[in-house]
Amino acid sequence: MLTELHIENIAVIERADIEPGAGLNVLTGETGAGKSIVIDSLQAVLGARVSRELVRTGAARASVSASFVSEPAERWLRENDLEPVGYHCSDGDEGIVIRRRVSAEGKSSAVVNGESVTAAELRELGALLLDIHGQNDGRQLMDETRHRAYLDSFAGLDSALDAYGEVYARYRATLAELQRLNMGEDEKRRLADAYRYRVEELSSAGLRAGEEEELTARRDLLRNAGRLTEALEAAYVALYGDEGSASVLAGEAEEQVRRASGWAPELESAADDIEGALLTLEDAAERIRDLLESLDFSPREYDELETRLAQLHGLEKKYGTDEAGLISALEESRRGLEEIEYADERRAKLSAELDKCEKAAYNAAKELSEKRKAAARELQSRIQDGLRELSMPSVRFVAEITPKAGSPGFDETGCDEVRFLMSANAGEEPGRISKIASGGELARIMLVMKDVLSERDAVGTLVFDEIDEGVSGIAAQRVAEKLARLSRRKQVICVTHLPQIAAMADTHFHIEKRERDGRTYTAVTPLDRAGRIQEIARLHGGDNITDTTLASAAEQLDAAVKYKQEGY
Repeated sequence: MLTELHIENIAVIERADIEPGAGLNVLTGETGAGKSIVIDSLQAVLGARVSRELVRTGAARASVSASFVSEPAERWLRENDLEPVGYHCSDGDEGIVIRRRVSAEGKSSAVVNGESVTAAELRELGALLLDIHGQNDGRQLMDETRHRAYLDSFAGLDSALDAYGEVYARYRATLAELQRLNMGEDEKRRLADAYRYRVEELSSAGLRAGEEEELTARRDLLRNAGRLTEALEAAYVALYGDEGSASVLAGEAEEQVRRASGWAPELESAADDIEGALLTLEDAAERIRDLLESLDFSPREYDELETRLAQLHGLEKKYGTDEAGLISALEESRRGLEEIEYADERRAKLSAELDKCEKAAYNAAKELSEKRKAAARELQSRIQDGLRELSMPSVRFVAEITPKAGSPGFDETGCDEVRFLMSANAGEEPGRISKIASGGELARIMLVMKDVLSERDAVGTLVFDEIDEGVSGIAAQRVAEKLARLSRRKQVICVTHLPQIAAMADTHFHIEKRERDGRTYTAVTPLDRAGRIQEIARLHGGDNITDTTLASAAEQLDAAVKYKQEGY
C-alpha cells in the first residue's frame, strides 16, 4: 500500500504531503483545485513520461516521492539486484521509496531506495504497486480490441499464453521458411545465378582467415627492407661483431672481477651477474643473426604481395565487408545455392513440418479457448452480480467468444474473437457497449470489472480518478458502497465530486487552491469530522451551506459509519 506521497513544485502544488491510510481514501475539492495533479504525480511514480511543463513556474525542478509497503514489489527488488528490503521510509518503517525528479529543462531521473533506475524499470515496478483507473478508462471499455486482454487477465492466462506463444512462434517460423522457398521460377533462377556467381568469384579468390593481416605485415617488412637490414647489421656488430663489442667487453669485465674476487670474495656474485648479462647479450646477438640470415628480399615477392592485397581490398569494397565478411558471404551463398538446388526436397520436408506445427498451434489455441470460455462464464456472472449491486438490475453483460475468421483460424492471440456486449434494458438483445452504454453505465461496468480483476492481482493500491462520471442519486450511493467493500481488501484512493463517496471515506483529504503574493498555491489538508461535514455539505449545496445542509452532511456521514460498522 501507499504510505506517503510527497509532491514538490509540480504545477500549482508548491509542496504537499499526503499520508493515505488503509481502506478508502478520498480527495475532494473544487474543479481545477489540483486533484488531477495528485494523479499526475502518482503517474510519474509509475514511470509515466514527464515533461518540463510539469515543473512549477520559477522552480528549478519538480519532484515526487512515494513510500510503499508491498511484498511483490520487494521480491522484484531482490530479483533485479536493487536495494534490498529493509530500506527505511521517513516514518521509520521498512518499505520501498521511489523518487522521481524532472528539471526545468525537461530532464528526468528516478531513484528506488537510493539506487537509480530506468523509466522502463520504474514502469515494471510501478505496475506491482499502483493501478490507476483514469477518467478515460471507461471509454476504453468501448474499444473491443481490449476486451480479450481484460478476459485473459481475469482468467489468469499469462503462463498459458506464453506456452501457446512458443507453439505459435514455431508455426510462424516454419511458414515463413516455406514461403521463402515457394518463390517464382524466374525469381529462383535469378537468385541461383547470383549465388552461383558469388560462389565462383569468392571461391577462386582462395580466401583464408587471417591472410590479409599476414600479408600486410610481410609487405610492411619488405617495404622497409634496406633500413631493417642496416639496423640489424649495426646492432649485431655492436653486440658481437668486433673486438670492441658489448660481448667482448663484458667477457673481459667478468674475467677481471673473478680475478679480483680472489682477494674480495664478496665480488663473486657480481661476476655471476656479469656472466648472466654476457649470456643474454650473446643470445640476443644470435637471434639478430638468425633474422638477418632469414631475410630474403626480392622485388618480385613485394609485387605479388601488393597484387594479392589489391585483390582482397577490391572484393571487400565490392561486397561492402571485411575479410571475415567475405568468408561468411561465401558460406551463405553456398547454402543459398544448395537450398535452391534442393528446394523441392526441402519444401516437402517443410510442408510436412508445417502441417505438424499448424496442428499443434490449433490444438493449443483450442485449449486456450476452452479456458477463456470457462472464464467468460464466470466473468459474466460476477459482473452481473456486481452491476445489480450498483442499481443496474436489468443490465445484461455478455462476454462473447467467436471463432476467428479465415485461415488458419488462429493468430498470436489464439483462435478467439472476444467482445463484451450489454443490454441496458430488460427484453433487449445484448449489443455493442459502444452503441448502448451511457457514461454512467460505462463507469459502473469498469468499476465492477476493476473490482473483479483486482481479486487476482497482487497490486495493493487502486486509484480511481472521478469514477463518479455520469453517476448520481441511488447509483452514486451504490458506487460508494462498492468502493467501501473493495477497500476492505485493497487500499483505494479516489478523486470524487460525489458526497456519497466522500462520506464513505476512511481518510478524507481536501484539495484547495489559494492565492498568495500574486501566486497560486494548492493545499492538501486531511479533514477531521467537522471538516468532513463542511466539505460534504459543500458537495451537496456548493456555496449555499446552511444548517440544514450541515445536518444532512452529518447524517450522511453517520450513515456511512454505521454501514461500515455493520460489515457492509
